[in-house]
Amino acid sequence: MELIDGKKISQEIKDECKAKAEELIKAGKTPCLAVILVGNDPASSIYVGNKKKACEYCNIKSLSYELPESTSEQELLDLIDKLNNDKEVNGILVQLPLPKHIDENKVIAKIDPSKDVDGFHVSNVGALCVGQEGFVSCTPAGIIQLLKRSNVDISGKRCVVIGRSNIVGKPMALLMLKENATVTICHSKTADLKAVASEADILIVAIGKPRFVGPEYVKDGAVVIDVGIHRDENNKMCGDVDFEKVKDKVSLITPVPGGVGPMTIAMLMNNVIEACERY
Repeated sequence: MELIDGKKISQEIKDECKAKAEELIKAGKTPCLAVILVGNDPASSIYVGNKKKACEYCNIKSLSYELPESTSEQELLDLIDKLNNDKEVNGILVQLPLPKHIDENKVIAKIDPSKDVDGFHVSNVGALCVGQEGFVSCTPAGIIQLLKRSNVDISGKRCVVIGRSNIVGKPMALLMLKENATVTICHSKTADLKAVASEADILIVAIGKPRFVGPEYVKDGAVVIDVGIHRDENNKMCGDVDFEKVKDKVSLITPVPGGVGPMTIAMLMNNVIEACERY
């Protein structure tokens, strides 16, 4: 068993972004990301802080809009409008989840697709579906980088994705398909999930249930990517995969923490640089 080191690979990507940003700045274009946080969800505040730190490291200018919980939907849409029209801003990110009174779909739809560095806009998701250029959701894009930079050959392999969310499961399946894997998407209604999962050469788990996937889900020598992040009863971090029970069966596996997590922010930086280059 070997660990896939997300910290190391994300650092490589951030260093590449930093070098590209330096080139862009020399050419008179400063990459710029606007981050909007509504309310004071503690986890969201940590994520936003991490994004700011990454921007600083990568020479990306970051604008931060921290709005009160009571912000109306219209006020948020007006701010997005303003940022859409700001030529200095390359990327706009609205930290999810939003307070209950704001319609997430409306907010995502309002972001200019060419500034949608989260890759959530219907135009970008559609571009991914038909193989055109657009922004890809950061976590699945990061997983592709983890696999490629760990010398995992994806082409022709059987890949099973457990989870069908719009943020990870669906785009992940499309990206693996693009890399010529044979892809199966599983979910809570899948019959005989263990049997299906245990046929995978590459198993990607994003179901949001702590330590759900045990050894009976995993083929000998499989590559396992664990997207989940939880705290267990002892406040220890764990993923959707029962790492201790599975590790002796696999050839490669991502740890939690230090696997997929750091890649999400690295790919966000990558998308901001790309937005600036395209602009």
